[in-house]
Amino acid sequence: MAATKKAVLGQLVGAVDQGTSSTRFSVFNPKTAELVSHHQVEIKQEFPKEGWVEQDPKEILQSVYECIEKTCEKLGQLNISNIKAIGISNQRETTVVWDKLTGEPLYNAVVWLDLRTQSTVESLSKSIPVNNNFVKTKTGLPLSTYFSAVKLRWLLANVRKVQKAVEEDRALFGTIDSWLIWSLTGGASGGVHCTDVTNASRTMLFNIHSLEWDKELCEFFEVPMKILPSVRSSSEIYGLMKAGALEGVPISGCLGDQSAALVGQLCFQDGQAKNTYGTGCFLLCNTGHKCIFSKHGLLTTVAYKLGRDKPVHYALEGSVAIAGAVVRWLRDNLGIIKTSGEIEKLAKEVGSSYGCYFVPAFSGLYAPYWEPSARGIICGLTQFTNKCHIAFASLEALCFQTREILDAMNRDCGIPLSHLQVDGGMTKNKILMQLQADILYIPVVKPLMPETTALGAAMAAGAAEGVGVWSLEPEDLSAVTMERFEPQINAKESEIRYSTWKKAVMKSMGWVSTQSSENGDPSIFSSLPLGFFIVSSMVMLIGARYLSGVP
Repeated sequence: MAATKKAVLGQLVGAVDQGTSSTRFSVFNPKTAELVSHHQVEIKQEFPKEGWVEQDPKEILQSVYECIEKTCEKLGQLNISNIKAIGISNQRETTVVWDKLTGEPLYNAVVWLDLRTQSTVESLSKSIPVNNNFVKTKTGLPLSTYFSAVKLRWLLANVRKVQKAVEEDRALFGTIDSWLIWSLTGGASGGVHCTDVTNASRTMLFNIHSLEWDKELCEFFEVPMKILPSVRSSSEIYGLMKAGALEGVPISGCLGDQSAALVGQLCFQDGQAKNTYGTGCFLLCNTGHKCIFSKHGLLTTVAYKLGRDKPVHYALEGSVAIAGAVVRWLRDNLGIIKTSGEIEKLAKEVGSSYGCYFVPAFSGLYAPYWEPSARGIICGLTQFTNKCHIAFASLEALCFQTREILDAMNRDCGIPLSHLQVDGGMTKNKILMQLQADILYIPVVKPLMPETTALGAAMAAGAAEGVGVWSLEPEDLSAVTMERFEPQINAKESEIRYSTWKKAVMKSMGWVSTQSSENGDPSIFSSLPLGFFIVSSMVMLIGARYLSGVP
C-alpha cells in the first residue's frame, strides 16, 4: 500500500506558513496542487504594555522545527526524501534583531500590530516636506507604526543589547522570513542572511522602483545599512536546511504571506484580486508591472518576483489590522466562546446583530483611514443585546471593513471587481462568507482547499531554478475547485447596514492622544508636576501589592 502511494505522489514540495497566530508546515503534490499532509502549532503573543505586541523569536523557530518534524512523521511511509524544496511565507513587518555570533535574539520580535512607535511616527511626519513625501514615493507606504523601519528604530534607540551589538558589528536585522532562513540554513555557523522583494517592500527602507535598500530612507530612519539582509527574488535557492528531518533540502521560495496567497489563488493577471482572512484582513489586487499609487488610502507594494531574471509584479493592498484577532479577543478576553469555531454557532442563533455594531479598532484603523487615534467600540446596544448579537456584529465588522477597502480599490483601478476570491482560516465560517457576499453585493468565491498561502510559497519554491518540479506556465496550472456564495439580500438593505457601520467608524476615532515620549513608555503622570509624580510613585511602590492591577 505504501509503495503504491509513493508511486502516485512522486515529488513533493513543503511550505512553512509562519503567521501571527500560528505556524504550520504543509506538503503539496506539485502535479495536482493537492495538500498531502500538514501540522499546525499555535503561537503565543505577549502584551507587556498597552499597545505593545511581542513574540519570542526562538519559540517561532522552534514551532517551525516542530511542524516540520510532525508533518514528516505523518507522512510516514510516503518517503520524506520525496520533498524536493521548501518555501517560506511569513507574517510581514514583524521585526527581529539578533546576534550573528551566538544566534540569540537581542529582544523579542516586535509584531506588526504593535503601537509603541506612534510618537516616533508623529515626530518623523513633521520632518517630511509636504510637497515631497519621499517616503511614500519610494516605498508606496504611508508613515505608520505598521511597518518595520520605525520598529527597528525603536529597538536601536531603546534596547542597550541591540545598540551594543550594532557597535560591535554583531547585529542582524530581519523580518520573520530572514530570521527563519538564517536559522534554518545554519544560523551562527554560516546561515544565509537574506529576504525577498515582497518582505523588503514592507520595511519602509526599500525602494520599490529600484528594488534596493535606499540610502536616503535608511538615513531618515537612522538605520545602519550593514545590518540589513541581502534582497533576493521570491523564487530561487537561498540555501539548504542544515538540521532536522529535511536536512539538505533547498529553501527556494520566500513570500510575505499576502503575496503568497495572491500566488496561491493564481492571481497572475492584472486586475485579479484576493482577500485573506487571518489575524488581520488583507485585500490585494495585482496591478502587473505598473506601480499604481492610491488616492484612497491603499498601499502600493511588491506582489512577487518569481525568479532572479523574472519581472517584478506590483499590487494595491488594503490592510485591516483586526480580523481573526477579534475572534481570539472574544475567546481569550471576554470568554464568550471557548473555541474560535463557536462564533459561527452563536451568530447563527440570531441571524442578525439587531442594530449592534462593532468597530474592532484595537490597533487604530488601517486602510483606508490610517487613523492611529481610533479604538474599538461596540455601539447600538440595548437591553435585548446578548453575546450572540455581539458575535454576529464581530463577523459583520470584518465584512464592512473589506467593503471599505474594495470601494477604495474600485475607485483607484476604475474597474469594479465582478467577484471576490477569498482564503484564510476564517473562510471556513459559512455565515461570514455569506455576510461578505451580502455586504459587497457581489459573489464571494472560495477554494475548497483553504491553505492558499502555504500553496503560494510551495509554488515559488518548486518553480525555482535548480529545483524545477512545479510549472507556473498558465497551461500547467491546475484549476482550483471553488465554492461560491451569492448575495442573498437586496442592495438597499446592504447599503443601509453599511452606512450605519460608517457612522460607528466615525465614533471610534479620536479616542486617544499619543504621548510625545520617544521611548514608547507613556506615563499616566507625564503631565503632572514633578513633586506630585515622585510622591505618587512612592505611594505606588509602598502599596504595590494592592495596586498590582493598575496599568
